[in-house]
Amino acid sequence: MTAVTAAKPSDQQHASGRANQAFERLAEPFRREIKLHCYRMLGSLHEAEDLAQETYLRAWRRFDSFAPGTSFRAWLYRIATNACLNAIASREHVQRLLPDQQAPATDTVQMPDGAPPADVAWLEPYPDSNLEGIADDAPNPEARYTSREAVQLAFVAAIQQLPPRQRAVLLLCDVLGWAAAEAATLLGGSTASINSALQRARETLAKRYPAGRPPEAARPNPAQQKLLSRYLQAWEGHDLDGFVALLKEDATFTMPPWLQWYAGREAIGSFFAMAWKTCGGLRLVPTAANGQTAFAVYERSGADARWAAHSIHVLALEHDMISTLTLFVPPTGPQLFQAFGLPLILADAASAEMPSARHDI
Repeated sequence: MTAVTAAKPSDQQHASGRANQAFERLAEPFRREIKLHCYRMLGSLHEAEDLAQETYLRAWRRFDSFAPGTSFRAWLYRIATNACLNAIASREHVQRLLPDQQAPATDTVQMPDGAPPADVAWLEPYPDSNLEGIADDAPNPEARYTSREAVQLAFVAAIQQLPPRQRAVLLLCDVLGWAAAEAATLLGGSTASINSALQRARETLAKRYPAGRPPEAARPNPAQQKLLSRYLQAWEGHDLDGFVALLKEDATFTMPPWLQWYAGREAIGSFFAMAWKTCGGLRLVPTAANGQTAFAVYERSGADARWAAHSIHVLALEHDMISTLTLFVPPTGPQLFQAFGLPLILADAASAEMPSARHDI
């Protein structure tokens, strides 16, 4: 009988295996920051996930073109940025904004009627769990914004109003801290054109941030921790007066995917006086999004009904008051729960089993 000899891996297979290992070793440390960069470019959590995966697929396919001795991080950012620019150019909705960027505040307090507009793509929140391992501070002295400032919901919304190339230049130079010459190499074009795009982007942002930068969303101090506890209690107890007392006089409230939004404590209170009459029991689970305090809200419409995913609340605090309240409500809200590591149905005892929030209450 003739012996059967096991086939040995070829030299080509060995080389391919070594290349895969080298790619993983170089690429994996940057996966979370590349996804965050895609989110800032696109304003969409789900699109950022897709574009980050596309970036890594493109990078793996082109790995033999990477020049040893150069910056692998910069090479990845070039692929990711160009993939995002191509995606923006091909999609129907170039900008993802929030309702207060689309129209003036609603002057008549009323409940939403019918269905939300289907022709608007809204900005999405970004779970803080995806920020773990990314430094909070600016990556180098050339950056104008720290990572925490540049991930806030209002900042991401503001840069969506920039033309895509200006957005990319601002992120590369003022958020990541790259020199204009480096950005020119990455994006193509001259250093002068990069500086011109950067100047125009800064002028646009200055209208939104006269002080030159967004207010930092610092971790809640003890007084703010008490405020957040009162917020949770007010919502779960349908305590309208208690809720309104937590708002700044000029607070704003938006509720994507609905166009209408409200400015001022009185208007917000009037809206919730109507809204809470139409909802059942509420349970709030602390979480965090965009470096800010957030809550996942579950609703139960009857005594025997289950706690079902309802909305994601993202809060901006100013001193010891709530300045901005962004509620991602149905049908958008429940679609976000999985990305936050939250179940769509909450068991009665599940709140004790939820992932810990970045901002404890």
